[in-house]
Amino acid sequence: MYAGREFYFMEEKEKQQEQEQEQGRNEAIEDMGQITLENEALRHKIHLLSIIGEIEGHETLSPNAKTTKYEHVLPTLASIEDDSSVDGVLILINTVGGDVESGLAIAEMIASLSKPTVSLVLGGSHSIGVPLAVSTDYSYIVPTGTMVIHPVRLNGLVIGAPQTYDYFQQMQDRITGFVASHCFATQEQLEKMMMNTSMLTKDLGTILVGSEAVSEGIINEVGGIDEAMKKLHQMITERAEEKTEEKTV
Repeated sequence: MYAGREFYFMEEKEKQQEQEQEQGRNEAIEDMGQITLENEALRHKIHLLSIIGEIEGHETLSPNAKTTKYEHVLPTLASIEDDSSVDGVLILINTVGGDVESGLAIAEMIASLSKPTVSLVLGGSHSIGVPLAVSTDYSYIVPTGTMVIHPVRLNGLVIGAPQTYDYFQQMQDRITGFVASHCFATQEQLEKMMMNTSMLTKDLGTILVGSEAVSEGIINEVGGIDEAMKKLHQMITERAEEKTEEKTV
């Protein structure tokens, strides 16, 4: 009788733990668009991170706006790097751009991760979203996905002083330099697309759709979630095999 009651309490405790874990996963998705995926067959643990809406910087945006807060993303990336149980990172991107410094900080953090990383552009990866898309080890874009490459700008009044133009040029060079170093497009090629006057009626820049981003050398391949997941699992397996070989040498 006692053993039966003990088994009952253990079973109830397990159910409660499962419910708490499920609640935690739901809250992570709802609050920060993140979840941990575990493949039982391959025994791979993948952290899914979504970058959506506008990249929020030092100023808080409207509560009605969909945002990605860099003060949430940076600690998460540091935690992923420090967590030996996480094997790889999948990043889903659908952003209109946003704060340049914050977006570039996130891109630099992603690029410096030691774990295999794959990005998938869904909808759009505009403006500072371009460095984010190329910051991973391998990148995908869906056939209808778009990328907008345009010059750096600020909202509101900009003082027309030489120092202002120098600052913009310096910031623009940082962005194009980062993108060029993480894809097959050259810095000159990116600058040419930024200053294109024939595509956007009220602005400078270039819109690339799906395969155009691949042909320009910015994104690695056209594909969806299936291709992105398969690639990431492949990279994780290859990384594990390399580590095994290093230990045996």
